[in-house]
Amino acid sequence: MLRVGIIGAAWGGFAHLPAWRSLPGVEVTAICTSRRETAEAAATRLGIARPFWDPAAMCADPEIDIVDCGTRPALRLPWVLAALDHGKHVYNSCPHAPDWAGARSIDARWRQSGSVGVVDAFSQYIPALRHMAALVADGFIGTILGGSCRFNLSLFNRPNPRFPYNWFADPEAGVSALRNHGSHLLHLLLPMLGPVAQVSARERQLLPRWTFPDGTAVQPGNTDHADALIAFASGVVIPMQVSWAMPLHSGFAIDLFGTAGRLLAESPTFPTSRECTLHGGALGEPLAPIAAPETFHRTPGVALDATAEVPPSFPMALTMQSLLAEIRGEGQAAPGFAAACEVERVLEALHRASASQSWVAVSDVA
Repeated sequence: MLRVGIIGAAWGGFAHLPAWRSLPGVEVTAICTSRRETAEAAATRLGIARPFWDPAAMCADPEIDIVDCGTRPALRLPWVLAALDHGKHVYNSCPHAPDWAGARSIDARWRQSGSVGVVDAFSQYIPALRHMAALVADGFIGTILGGSCRFNLSLFNRPNPRFPYNWFADPEAGVSALRNHGSHLLHLLLPMLGPVAQVSARERQLLPRWTFPDGTAVQPGNTDHADALIAFASGVVIPMQVSWAMPLHSGFAIDLFGTAGRLLAESPTFPTSRECTLHGGALGEPLAPIAAPETFHRTPGVALDATAEVPPSFPMALTMQSLLAEIRGEGQAAPGFAAACEVERVLEALHRASASQSWVAVSDVA
């Protein structure tokens, strides 16, 4: 039995906990928040045996095998490093790190540790997106010629004081529209299209002020919009737009076309098993809905399926299952820490391209 400790009781308790509990051979034995009273209350409410209010203590505890690191990238960076130093396996949130320096630190520590790490970029396990990747690999659209992608939401155009991610305004948190939304897109694109050769980008802040209903306001310190061109080593160039400041947002989409046809995956908001759809067609045919196989909607050994009450929990569970498989020598964690470091390398190239207003080779990000 592998024992899991979760850092963060809000999203961790709401989405991560049911995902872990859907898997055999694993038990969530600990929960950690920032204060003793909230940790003890969360443990009682969630039915977890051990409350922690010091993440470092959880990472060092010999009775925990896997640390599930939630919350802000800048806060969790030292916890991920501590968990690896203590020989723990790690389920890390996305984006993987607050910046390229942090990503390099995680990569070095992970390679020394012998531990298994996986990143919470779970969209590749959403049935429509999983089916899209399988069709691309099977040659449904032939040789890929081009496409586009977007991930545009409206998070702060009319800000809600109760929205749990208002800390996105903090310039020290390690987040931006490009880092957050771009990470999720890149974790999907790289397995389908291969390595990135060079990039061009422009990051901007569209909303210099968030005004709440009571008149109070926040001046965010992060960029909330980016336009980019991703040039893959294959020669394919994909425009990418990401934003959390688009009124009447356009949502999520990956659109790919090739010598034999086209595939389009879309979701009105963050992609989920319920809302993400796939359309496609062969050359000369109209786009039509493509249903994912039933095998992508449920997986043996996982008590949740694509109809789960909390939609992210099912693809999360499959990500966690891949972590467990590598720990047991039965498979490979995906997306693993090596893949996450490559996504961070591309993100750093995009940041440098925006700063220099020029094309940047990913190979130059050492």
